[in-house]
Amino acid sequence: MIDYSQVTIENVVVHQIGNRTEGEPVKFSKSPLRLFDEEVVGDVLLSYFFKPFKTEAYFNFTDENEEPENNPVFKWVSAVFESPDKLYDTSIEVAEFLHENSNHPKIRGGEFYMTYFSNCVVDGEVTDGIGIFKSENKETFLKVYLKDQTFELGTQEGINIKKLDKGCIVFNTEREAGFKVCMVDNINKGHEAHFWKDDFLGLMPREDNYYFTRNYLSLCKDFVTDVFNDDHDVPKPDQIDMLNRSIDFFDKNNNFKKEDFEQQVIRQPEVIEAFNDYQGEFETEKALPLNDNFDISKSAVKTEKKHFKSILKLDKNFHVYVHGRREHIERGFDRDRGMNYYKLYFDVEH
Repeated sequence: MIDYSQVTIENVVVHQIGNRTEGEPVKFSKSPLRLFDEEVVGDVLLSYFFKPFKTEAYFNFTDENEEPENNPVFKWVSAVFESPDKLYDTSIEVAEFLHENSNHPKIRGGEFYMTYFSNCVVDGEVTDGIGIFKSENKETFLKVYLKDQTFELGTQEGINIKKLDKGCIVFNTEREAGFKVCMVDNINKGHEAHFWKDDFLGLMPREDNYYFTRNYLSLCKDFVTDVFNDDHDVPKPDQIDMLNRSIDFFDKNNNFKKEDFEQQVIRQPEVIEAFNDYQGEFETEKALPLNDNFDISKSAVKTEKKHFKSILKLDKNFHVYVHGRREHIERGFDRDRGMNYYKLYFDVEH
């Protein structure tokens, strides 16, 4: 959890990153930003920089050989943590590096911010932080002003402070592992999305309880999609029941133990065997480690829950949302109508 209620912005540098594919350069500011207005700094800037980071998904700096010391951004932020007065000079190097890695035609130009924070609280630990942000989208705002005792309307282009486009905050902790980093990219979702996390920052997920919980829930969902499915004559209600039992297990337990999960969720020996075979393939193909014992991250469960679709779709006429009690759904075939049907058993109609 990140608490920024006591954070102080010690220094901010802003540069303009041009659109590289259109031949636009980087425009550097001559000095750090002057922070005079306490309301802008305390309420607006802090909210803009910190609010987008809502989950407990953390990352570490790395490189292709999983050595953070060889990661350029890791080196630069390390130098700033050691000597905060190097922020301005370092920001020029980081901005140039970002520009060099902005090669996809969909990557827009925009403002680049590099910021030094003090008094960040991360999972109960008080530490300093370095923020690296980029705003790409501009929005048009209405402006009402008084002219000759008459109100007139105009427009002004600016940045929506509730929509941070790209950002990361590096916390001065766990340096040996590549620092503790949070990251967000709210703009790019296709191939160009990799440039911010991979090409520029060089981040990999931090192997913690959030990471293990999310990976295992992803395994459960993919197992139902790829194996426990129609192709293997598994009825749709049984597929939904498996998904519901999986998410229910993570909801109701604080610790994950594979033996308990197999007994309470998967149950049937032949399905357990198929699940274990699939888990081996899943770990190899996706290069995701799966622990057999870990503390369940409720934040990760909340994030992944929305991807578990418990909907029984019947032609284009009905969508039945199934939340549990598989024994209360019965499937059959009506010979007179030549159609399939479901019986739903319930006590109270709401």
